[in-house]
Amino acid sequence: MRKVIGVMGSGRPLDPASEARARALGRLIAQAGYVLLTGGRASGVMDACSAGAKEAGGLVVGVLPDADASSASRHLDVAIKTGMGDARNVVNVLSSDAVIALPGGAGTLSEVAHALKAGKPVIVLGWDPGPALRAAGRVLDASTPEEALALAREVMPQ
Repeated sequence: MRKVIGVMGSGRPLDPASEARARALGRLIAQAGYVLLTGGRASGVMDACSAGAKEAGGLVVGVLPDADASSASRHLDVAIKTGMGDARNVVNVLSSDAVIALPGGAGTLSEVAHALKAGKPVIVLGWDPGPALRAAGRVLDASTPEEALALAREVMPQ
C-alpha cells in the first residue's frame, strides 16, 4: 500500500516564493511515489502543492470541508466531500502517514496539534508552530522542500 503524505498550510493566496515552495514540495512527493493529501481547496498551499504533484504524475487526494466539490482544486484525482467544515482536519491528519506543515493559521495549527496527539510525524517547513505544540510532541524542522521530504521518508512507519 502506498504511503500518504499530508501537506497542511494556509488556504489564503500565497506570495510567489511560498507558492513555488509548495508546488516544489508537491512535485517531490509525487516523484518519490507517495500519495499527496491536502485540504483539497483551490487556494493557497492546498492548490499549489496539488498542482506540483499533478504535474509530476502523482496521485492527489483532497479532503474537502464541504458536502460538495465546488471549492475543490482542479488538480485533485480524488475529492472527499465531508460536509464537516474544519472538523475534517482530523480526517486529514489521521489519513496521513506523515504531515508536512507549511506556514498557515489556526487551521494549520489544529492539524499540527491533531497530528502530534495521534503520534504522527510532523515536519514544519518555513515556520514555527510555537512552543506549546513543540512541547506536545516531536516536531522536525526543514528549510527546503527536499529536506522536508527526506525527513518524512525517515520518520514514516515502514
